[in-house]
Amino acid sequence: MITHASFTLERTYNAPPERVFAQFADRDLKKKWFSGPPGWTSVAGEIDFRVGGREVDAGGPPGGPVHWFKAQYYDIVDNERIVYAYEMYLDDNRISVSVSTIEFEPAGGGTRLVMTEQGAFLDGHDDPTYREAGTKEMLEALGAALDG
Repeated sequence: MITHASFTLERTYNAPPERVFAQFADRDLKKKWFSGPPGWTSVAGEIDFRVGGREVDAGGPPGGPVHWFKAQYYDIVDNERIVYAYEMYLDDNRISVSVSTIEFEPAGGGTRLVMTEQGAFLDGHDDPTYREAGTKEMLEALGAALDG
C-alpha cells in the first residue's frame, strides 16, 4: 500500500537568506533545531552538505523506536535552493521516500522560505498529515533558532 501526497509550506524569517541557508548547511547549527520533540535523544548524526553528499540523523524517545532520516543532496545553490531525496525509517522499517525542495528568497530584510515535499508513504506506517505537521513544527523550531 502506498499513499502519495505533496505539500508546500511557507515561512518568512527575520534573517537574511545567507543566515537561514546556513541553518541547513552547518551541522552544528542544524542539530539545534532539527532534533525531534522535547525528550528525544539523538543516536546518530552526520552531514556532507554538497551535491551528491548525504545526511543521516537518527533519534527518538527513550526506549524507541528510532526514527531515521537518510538523505542525499541533488541540487544546492548557495542561499537560493536545496533539493534532496530522503527515506524515513522506524527502526528497520522504511516508512516513506520523499523529494523535497527548499527555496530561499529575500523578503525585505528577511527571508521567505518555501518548502515543497512530494512523498510516497509506505504500508500505512506513516501518514502525510503527520509529516506535514511535523515539518511545520520543524520550521517553527528553525524560526526559534534564528530568533534566539
